[in-house]
Amino acid sequence: MGVSGAGAVGDASRAGVARGDRGQAAVTARELRRDAPGAREGALVRLAFVALAAHAALSIFSAYAFSTFLAGPPPEWLQTPASQAALRLGWRFGGPTCVVLGALAALLHATGKLGGARALAIFATAFGISLSAELLGTATGYPFGPYAYTGQLGYRIAGLVPFNIPTSWFFMLYCSLAMCGRLLPTLAPPRRLGQARERWLWALTAGVVLTAWDVSMDPAMVRTTHWLWHLRPAAEQSALERFFLGDLFYGMPLSNWLGWLLTGTVVAWAMLGIVPPATFAHRVSPSRFPLLLYAVNGILPIAICVRQGMAWAAVLGAVAMGVPLALAVRAGHPRPAISDQRSVIGNGGAGLLADR
Repeated sequence: MGVSGAGAVGDASRAGVARGDRGQAAVTARELRRDAPGAREGALVRLAFVALAAHAALSIFSAYAFSTFLAGPPPEWLQTPASQAALRLGWRFGGPTCVVLGALAALLHATGKLGGARALAIFATAFGISLSAELLGTATGYPFGPYAYTGQLGYRIAGLVPFNIPTSWFFMLYCSLAMCGRLLPTLAPPRRLGQARERWLWALTAGVVLTAWDVSMDPAMVRTTHWLWHLRPAAEQSALERFFLGDLFYGMPLSNWLGWLLTGTVVAWAMLGIVPPATFAHRVSPSRFPLLLYAVNGILPIAICVRQGMAWAAVLGAVAMGVPLALAVRAGHPRPAISDQRSVIGNGGAGLLADR
């Protein structure tokens, strides 16, 4: 081949590389545009923070009320007709409104970060599975133990489960999964090997973080008659029943925590089937919103436990929620994605080259 031919080939090669570079740049630009925060996402996240602020304000006021004028004999000012009317409205709508605001905040945030379809899908999934578990629990005692809800939490589905119970499962698990993105590694896509194990690890961790919320909440809600446990006397129980269904912690049996962990893990696993761990870590976990929403929901139950003299419930509840929260805050941004080493070795190093 002559010099001119070689030059032509070189020019063609350089042109091909240039076209390839431009094509790759175009793909990268599209990906950046897709992942970059848009005006719509920014507006939804701002609305989510507004709903969170309202949720926090109502939670703080409720904590103050249950710690002061609702904790003992009603003060004189609370016995006037106007105060009694306001109190009835508060008992009827306060709790449900607070929970709805929390769920609305999480749903708006999820819509901004994940898109409307996936946000609604994880809400429906969490609501449906947790409602099924609660209906089963209130009807049969499995998996939580024998309990029943009173009318203080609003409309009860099938006369058994208040509608805002599965609603709260959704937004607290949304927060728990977002915290997992800061605490646990994720596999770099498109790795397939190990993703099932990763999904279960995330789901179990989210279940533990969720159950930590119940350490103080369950004693507080039982003391304020939001729900009641129907445990048989110890003398009428076998040794095995006393272990799982005995009065373990301020009237609550061990089966309740086990039921929370089981149900929370299953619901989180189902949510991760819609929004995989890598997406949660990349899109949701960097935000401080889930940390704030999770922390706010510890205020009311811990305050009630303090006021009612349930010191261990208050201390252990604060520690149980505070440890994962502090670790998530300390971790800052999500951990970098890692590749599946077995996949790299199995591909004879091709996977390693693909990661570069």
